[in-house]
Amino acid sequence: MNKILLMPDSFKGTVTSLEACGIMEKCIKAHFPQCNVISIPIADGGEGTAESFVCAMGGRIEHVSCKGPLFEDITACYAMLQDSTAVIELAAAAGITLAKELDPRRTTTYGVGQLVRAALDIGAKKIILAIGGSATNDFGCGIAAALGVRFYDRGGKEFIPTGGTLAEVDRIDATHADPRLKNAELVCMCDVTNPPYGPMGAAHVFAPQKGADAECVELLDAGVKHLCHKVNAELGTDVSDLRGGGAAGACGAGMHAFFGFRLQAGIDVLLDTVNFEKLAADADMIFTGEGRLDSQTLGGKVVSGIGNRAKALGVPVVAVVGGAKEGCEAIYEHGVTAVFTTNRLAEPFDPNPEKCKQNLAFAFDNIIRILNWRKQLWE
Repeated sequence: MNKILLMPDSFKGTVTSLEACGIMEKCIKAHFPQCNVISIPIADGGEGTAESFVCAMGGRIEHVSCKGPLFEDITACYAMLQDSTAVIELAAAAGITLAKELDPRRTTTYGVGQLVRAALDIGAKKIILAIGGSATNDFGCGIAAALGVRFYDRGGKEFIPTGGTLAEVDRIDATHADPRLKNAELVCMCDVTNPPYGPMGAAHVFAPQKGADAECVELLDAGVKHLCHKVNAELGTDVSDLRGGGAAGACGAGMHAFFGFRLQAGIDVLLDTVNFEKLAADADMIFTGEGRLDSQTLGGKVVSGIGNRAKALGVPVVAVVGGAKEGCEAIYEHGVTAVFTTNRLAEPFDPNPEKCKQNLAFAFDNIIRILNWRKQLWE
């Protein structure tokens, strides 16, 4: 075992991806001390994404004074990688965990746009915007306004639209948008496929968890629909059926319409950024994992995303997971060689982090013991 890649997702609520990497590496080094272990803790768009990229690529965390989800003054951070790529989490300035009051009619992404502007100020050539965990439904208008796009109501007054005022937008002027964006590569990490509006759109599917009641959902949905028609008429970009456009309160649609952001699955963005094919080409094995292997895992999430890319290279992938639901065997068709679960006894799940870490260490150590035994057998 000369080279092993560790690429686990977090075990939600119990073991972070960084902690999982540490546990796995300790086990490997105990049996293969000379092995080159490369740890890439995975986060595919939610909280922790910026830190994950810094761990994988090197860089630093920048702190910026900006606006929070209710236009309050906060300090948020983003990652600036060594290759002048900025990784910005929408949740850092517009996240649901930041909102003191859940009301998607009033919340804004304005602070996220301030983070983008700050990154451009220090030389960012690529912007990766991770749009998970938002408290907003503003079509990304807050971000756009912070970056120079101007919105006017029917009376000609300029304002910053929020979810509850999207329908008031009568004119959009994008001529003053930050010109530096035209020369930057722009990517949104987006793992949902929902369109901007309609029964499967941003408001109907995601707004209730952000504090919207039935009446509010209809208001928000109508506002997003209005904006889709408005940007088509004024900017010449039709995002009404954009796959993933409903992400983060239709921020995905807005970022594409206003600035040309490319929407891409979060795991693929990370794998592209770390140059996965080159990194994994000479690896003996890749270990990944997550809290629970289920049908969502097959839909372009971390384990299947890594498996599919490794399959083309002929590199085996082993998934170590907290639990595996019935039907997850289909993961083998996505380049995963084997799946191991960490729970030792048939008992109810215990979310105690320390116990979960112990279970992960026990399971992973036994996997490595098998590999070490096989090595000794062949010797």
